[in-house]
Amino acid sequence: MAATIGGAAVADSTRVKVAEGELEGLADSASGIRSFRGIPFAAPPVGELRWKAPQPAKRWKGVRKADAFGPRAMQPPIFGDMVFRSNGMSEDCLYLNVWTPAKSGRDRLPVLVYFYGGGFVAGDGSEPRYDGEAMARKGIVAVTVNYRLGIFGFFAHPELTRESPNHASGNYGLLDQAAAIQWVRKNIAAFGGDPAKITIGGESAGSFSVSLQMASPLARGLIAGAIGESGAIFGRTLAATTREDAEKNGAAFANQIGAPSLAALRALTAEKLLDAAKANPFRFGITVDGYFLPKPALDIYSAGEQAHVPLLAGWNASEQPAQALLGPGPVTSEGFAKAVRNLYGTNAEAVLSVYRGSTADEVKEAATALASDRFIAFGTWKWVELQGKTGGKPVWRYHFARPRPGETGAFHAVEIEYALGNLDRNKVYAWIESDRKVSATMREYFANFIKRGDPNGPGLPEWPAANHGSEVRLMRIDVDSRTEAEAHRDRYLLLEKLQAAGK
Repeated sequence: MAATIGGAAVADSTRVKVAEGELEGLADSASGIRSFRGIPFAAPPVGELRWKAPQPAKRWKGVRKADAFGPRAMQPPIFGDMVFRSNGMSEDCLYLNVWTPAKSGRDRLPVLVYFYGGGFVAGDGSEPRYDGEAMARKGIVAVTVNYRLGIFGFFAHPELTRESPNHASGNYGLLDQAAAIQWVRKNIAAFGGDPAKITIGGESAGSFSVSLQMASPLARGLIAGAIGESGAIFGRTLAATTREDAEKNGAAFANQIGAPSLAALRALTAEKLLDAAKANPFRFGITVDGYFLPKPALDIYSAGEQAHVPLLAGWNASEQPAQALLGPGPVTSEGFAKAVRNLYGTNAEAVLSVYRGSTADEVKEAATALASDRFIAFGTWKWVELQGKTGGKPVWRYHFARPRPGETGAFHAVEIEYALGNLDRNKVYAWIESDRKVSATMREYFANFIKRGDPNGPGLPEWPAANHGSEVRLMRIDVDSRTEAEAHRDRYLLLEKLQAAGK
């Protein structure tokens, strides 16, 4: 007999056995998709395990209910577009969720492990836009993963380095992700997934995460493919720092809040620690720690030491609005030139020669492009370039151009619901048939890539690999998706040159 859970009809709960014990999830009576929510993939990182690499989850006796999302990681309320279905907020947050269409553990279906965005300071695997049911309907076992954030996930300190068997500190959120991939590899067959066909994906910080997991010796041998939506470790945003600088930053923070020792820091409640860090939640970031990241990611990719897997990656047409560069007020060529000179000094004329415009519309377009490139597009471009040259596998690049209803541009993060088939889970927008067409196309490309390492398939515009042939080509995803030649390569080559020079 069917029951009602959260307003949805579900059939009798289903059970699977993983390494730690037996789980009882839910099965949707209409689709047959089974879901398992709030599965612990590591021990709670609390007490003495705060700021330690994730430890194995403990075994449990009997049958553990997997019908509700676990708690989200500790985080301040930063981003207004985040909607959570999680069971509150807690330092005890290392849980993952699985959606599977498999009828048994013998099905061996391809797997998507998806990391949420949020600048490494916010986000959760329970967010409706990441829901895995729509991908499961495409014959994929979908997984979303929680990981530690902010001060809990990226704090480094000299005492932490000394106590670590790996002589490293920081990057705990990234270590959580690697542990989740390892857990999936070990257990996903119980859900009908193929441990040899794991594709990792993510958006924004989640996409940064994918670029980093590909670089890390802890995860790069466990994955078969990678998807990145707007973000990679090669730009200015969320750049990695050295372990020494990260330790100094952590020690200075500890002194500022009157808890100079590791013992004093661990004695603070999670709430007090979160409150102490709220003045600058982005203070703690990615570290070249010598363990998860043995050396800078640029060096790893340049040497071809990253995961040699197919990559599908791209960014949105208007990742940042022109006002992010120009500030409020009218858009003028004089204002744009002034902003560029303030940013680039003696290199301003070179920048203005490739980001140029005379009319208000042209200037707005150029300012939007530069703001977007500085924010996240250039880093993603660099990732695609590096993987295409040294990764040994095809790379597919996209440009997402569909604005949401009522919006003037395809801004940062708008593609998520389209790509994962979750438009109807976002009630803010009055989606129309054109949106559904875009979503069907993008989800089909993603599903094909997860299944075969190639986005192409019947009924879709042909998408050539970006690193094959003499001309770089990409897929413009819109109502009428089509292949285009790369535009404005001169901009990225200039930004690459300036960044290498520290400009």
